[in-house]
Amino acid sequence: MGDTRRAASPHAAAPGAPAILIEGLNKWFGEFQVLRNVDLRVQRGERIVICGPSGSGKSTLIRCINRLEPHQQGRIEVNGIELTDNLKNIDKVRSTVGMVFQHFNLFPHLTVLQNCTLAPLWVLKKPMAEAQATAMRYLERVRIAELAGKYPGQISGGQQQRVAIARALCMNPSIMLFDEPTSALDPEMVKEVLDTMIMLAGEGMTMLCVTHEMGFAKAVADRVIFMDRGEIVEENDPAHFFDAPKNERTKQFLSQILHR
Repeated sequence: MGDTRRAASPHAAAPGAPAILIEGLNKWFGEFQVLRNVDLRVQRGERIVICGPSGSGKSTLIRCINRLEPHQQGRIEVNGIELTDNLKNIDKVRSTVGMVFQHFNLFPHLTVLQNCTLAPLWVLKKPMAEAQATAMRYLERVRIAELAGKYPGQISGGQQQRVAIARALCMNPSIMLFDEPTSALDPEMVKEVLDTMIMLAGEGMTMLCVTHEMGFAKAVADRVIFMDRGEIVEENDPAHFFDAPKNERTKQFLSQILHR
């Protein structure tokens, strides 16, 4: 079995600096405040699971980290680069951050291999042979290399989500963001995607994952964060978060989600 360790990303933050720094973050959709005074520091290699009820601001928070959503107040730094309206900085950050969405977002008219080579070819200006070799390496990593010539509509939802993960890895990111990556999957497909994410976590990838898969949180997370009404209500290591939550809102959420 070959060496599966990832090459060091050229975009890593300076030694000792956090991979992600969020201070006093506030965001509104019109008059509705979706994020309230959020502070968060994520160290390189740290694995964070973010949970909370629907509408609590979880997905909006991680979408702000690569400027898919602009914030109105506060400060976000990713690998030492502050996210503002500066388009060059946005492009720099996006080149360091991979994101996997709930609904895969694959191009249906492109094969699996073509989906994975598109960004390296156009954004990183990689030669075709190099982009294809990189794509095949990551498709092998997520155990679907044999599907390289198929189209998204010809494969299962779990396989499509693993393609989406491989596609993000082809950009050699230093940070991966997952926005409820299993919520659109049939139950029997969830495990294959979670196993892929557990593999990445074991390789030291900095990860933020919005999910209700509490078994994954217990197995992988360094910290679990609970959000409600746009605020970080509680955060702790998994053992203390699940066994001894302090906030009443956290206790109520866990009682509902763990005893379904």
